[in-house]
Amino acid sequence: MDVDIGNTLGTTPGLTTEYLDRLDDRVADAHGTIADGMATEEFGYAALNLPETADPDAIRTTVSGFEDPEAVVTVGIGGSALGAATLANALESDVDAYFLDNVDPDHTERLLADLPLAETVVNVVSNSGTTAETLANFLVVREAMDRNGVDWTERTVVTTGPEGNLRRLADRHDLPALDVPAGVPGRFSVLSTVGLAVAALQGHDVEAIIRGGADGKASLAGSLYDSPAYAYGAVAYALAERGALTNVLLPYAESLETFAEWFAQLWAESLGKDGVGQTPARALGATDQHSQLQLYRAGPRDKLVTFVRPRERADVAIPETDLEGLAYLGGGSLGGLLDAEFEATEASLAAADRPNVRIEIDRVDERALGELLYGMEAACVLYGELASLETFTQPAVEWGKRAARGLLGGGDFPEADAVSDKRELAVSGDR
Repeated sequence: MDVDIGNTLGTTPGLTTEYLDRLDDRVADAHGTIADGMATEEFGYAALNLPETADPDAIRTTVSGFEDPEAVVTVGIGGSALGAATLANALESDVDAYFLDNVDPDHTERLLADLPLAETVVNVVSNSGTTAETLANFLVVREAMDRNGVDWTERTVVTTGPEGNLRRLADRHDLPALDVPAGVPGRFSVLSTVGLAVAALQGHDVEAIIRGGADGKASLAGSLYDSPAYAYGAVAYALAERGALTNVLLPYAESLETFAEWFAQLWAESLGKDGVGQTPARALGATDQHSQLQLYRAGPRDKLVTFVRPRERADVAIPETDLEGLAYLGGGSLGGLLDAEFEATEASLAAADRPNVRIEIDRVDERALGELLYGMEAACVLYGELASLETFTQPAVEWGKRAARGLLGGGDFPEADAVSDKRELAVSGDR
């Protein structure tokens, strides 16, 4: 993973090399704190050790009983699904991957109606084993299998913590089970059992993903000038301090669209605290040049645009044409056109003095994805250190979970009482 921060210099908001030099002293201190946390396996920091602590053999052994599945459906939400989805949607496989990460009944019903249930592996993921959305969807999936004469106990693998409903269920039915790694928040868990079980079921090179993460770990250093991950985290933090409170992640590859969703959770849940943070916005190049670039270039100066692209990709030739005005396209390729769109958009923002960063990987493959995912996690942790945030907690999310559980009768939670206090000023469309 390479990071080019040149287009953050002299922009509005923007940075100077003199400021970056001063900030680099703080980066060195933050790196020391991060390294200490990693060395002691402190909660959260343990995630940055996953390239060494992940056990691909255990993952493969656990899922090896499912021979030649046609599909795998992951039942999870947030960090229990987005990492696996990022890998699954970026990499080609003969095994289709689906994700029940919402409780929309229409979507769930349509998906279950289309799945070849007898040839589908159900991958249920919840650290606590009590996540309401995950358990509700799993109960629905289990009932659909029963209704169709499929023994769900023969088609289910569980990834969970040492206690909770899922662990008891796995023990009772002797289900294959993987352990969620200790000390690793869900949104940082992609390089563990949580994110890699689906990759193994799809036949991907799990070791290569982990090696990519190890490459990212090896590149961490005490200076932002020596570490791509820290360069990105430091610049994002510095620009947010100067008013760039929205971070638009703009990958130029359809295969990385889900990566933008994964990044959005990582950035929002880790850094949105204490009245500060940087709001992630998901976009896709070149599609969103035509729907959002107007705002990025000429709207409020409150954004950092983060470009992500692979240097190499498969290509498709554009046929020659004698149509007037289109001859310049003939003989080129779709990849060449996409690269031109990328460079034009980057230059457009730079010409308007709008800060942007370029992140490049060699290609979209297992190793490069492992390095990219690790690098963005390390960048997020560094940002949190520089901003003096509790990066690995999510108190607002937990508040909402307690409120929902109380409304559903799952316990006595005072957060649920806030629902009755809702203010109303309703405007009805009824006539």
